[in-house]
Amino acid sequence: MKKLFVISTSIILSVLAATAHAYDGQKCSEPGVCWEPKPGYPDKVLGSKYDPKHDPNELNKQSQSIKEMEARNAKRQENFAKTGKFEYDVEEIK
Repeated sequence: MKKLFVISTSIILSVLAATAHAYDGQKCSEPGVCWEPKPGYPDKVLGSKYDPKHDPNELNKQSQSIKEMEARNAKRQENFAKTGKFEYDVEEIK
């Protein structure tokens, strides 16, 4: 019984070790860098049908919201320095 367990365990471990080194069909330029474009993907994306053409207003939304957040935090800090009491709602600050 013990011999059967040892043999089956060694077979399972050898199968797992073999699958870890299996070829996945990609050509890697170096270990971990295995991206390759699909057939028909252009070398240059700019101006092709794959060009995302992002709207500048959409791209600036996050930076704008960060500026607004920093302005609110500055008001909160200023109010805390004056009164010693933290007020979360900026509309309540006078």
